[in-house]
Amino acid sequence: MVGFMSLLDVTIVNVAVPSIQEGLDASAAGIQWIVSGYALTFGLTLVAGGRLGDVVGRRRMFVLGLVAFTLTSAMAGLAPDERLLVVARLLQGAAAGILTPQNSGLIQQLFRGAERGRAFGWFGMTVGLSSATGPVLGGVIIALFGAEQGWRYVFFVNVPIGVLAIVLALRLLPPPDPREESVRSQVDSVGAVLLGLSVLLVLLPIIEAMSDPTTPLWFLMVLSPLLAWAFVRWERRLVRREAAPLLDVSLFTRAPGYASGIVLGSTYFCGFAGVWLVLALYLQDGLGLSALESGLTVTPFAIGSAVAAVTAGRLVARFGRRVTVTGLILVVAGLTMVAVVVPLTSPSKPALWLAVPLLVAGVGGGSVISPNITMTLACVPPRMGGAAGGALQTGQRIGSAVGAAVLTAAFRLVAGAHGAAAGVSVAFCVALAFVMVALVMGMRELRLRPDLGEGDESADGEDRARHPEHTHA
Repeated sequence: MVGFMSLLDVTIVNVAVPSIQEGLDASAAGIQWIVSGYALTFGLTLVAGGRLGDVVGRRRMFVLGLVAFTLTSAMAGLAPDERLLVVARLLQGAAAGILTPQNSGLIQQLFRGAERGRAFGWFGMTVGLSSATGPVLGGVIIALFGAEQGWRYVFFVNVPIGVLAIVLALRLLPPPDPREESVRSQVDSVGAVLLGLSVLLVLLPIIEAMSDPTTPLWFLMVLSPLLAWAFVRWERRLVRREAAPLLDVSLFTRAPGYASGIVLGSTYFCGFAGVWLVLALYLQDGLGLSALESGLTVTPFAIGSAVAAVTAGRLVARFGRRVTVTGLILVVAGLTMVAVVVPLTSPSKPALWLAVPLLVAGVGGGSVISPNITMTLACVPPRMGGAAGGALQTGQRIGSAVGAAVLTAAFRLVAGAHGAAAGVSVAFCVALAFVMVALVMGMRELRLRPDLGEGDESADGEDRARHPEHTHA
């Protein structure tokens, strides 16, 4: 419920943009921040939120983040003007960044072996469904409540779901283990600032470029690697002093599959996330479909992704990286079919022509996300699961932002000169390039570590031996 709700808000607001413009008379700059501000603060707080869950207790941070997300959703729905709506969206994204890492951290903590793969399979299903059903659900809400006020209910829908999830979390999630160390001694504020600034300097220029490609903020991206280097140096210094780092950077070299899994997930999301924005532009602006019709057109992807994610979660313990590689091959096939089919077919029945390619891509996508999470975190000790999962999801958020910017720019550039169908074809070819990089990474991992995924039990056993206070009955 929580994974679906927090990730849904990344895409559902795109459908509500015309309603926000009509209801609040919002400016173009305000709309850009309403849409992208959420993703910005979401990405900034993921690792810090994950680390707080590791230290304070994942149940506590889960409930705290959920309460904040529910309140900020209500605040967004009640906003009287665009300025307060932007503030609410920034706060809502920060709450989602605190909340989301607790999902992967709790799965790491509570499940072992094949059970963990199945749990991540259900989580992967929510990722695929939330991305693909956002436009459908947004279109239904706007249709029910009208263009002028419908956008408010896009945010209000989170409130009853959030309240129910809070009750269930308090009843079902186990309380945290007692800790001997103080929370303050376990929180790396310097590392959080360095990493947050590094991510900010990547995301801020990309968000600005969505509305103004000539933005002068591009120079900030040059400074991001310097801050990332300073972050790594600081974290290594804390480890040498036996202090508590925000993220133990030795995981990138000592946890098999962790670094490559982050790269694979980030590049895959570069291709995966931008596809929905391009299709929305093509179907709504190019073909004149309504938001609901546009959302229903991409439903085959959601169906394929949902079914495949659960199945892949069950298979990953047996077949490991082979599941991810197979999924990426299917995504390549599906995206290739879309790139070929759209310029060659009649635009009068887009749902008919896109159904099979999107279904194939959906089955592939569902076989990528959850197995990659399982493989990436397989050798990460559960005590580090929150921060490690936050880093993985930060890469996905950066990949989503990069992909949305690059694919949208490619679509608009080509569509302006050669038509919307040609723009879709070129944009999907760009997405294919990103997915091919992820496929190469997956094949490399399969060659180097063909049995990765069966070793998470040993990693957990080693961690429990070193840290028996984290063992759960």
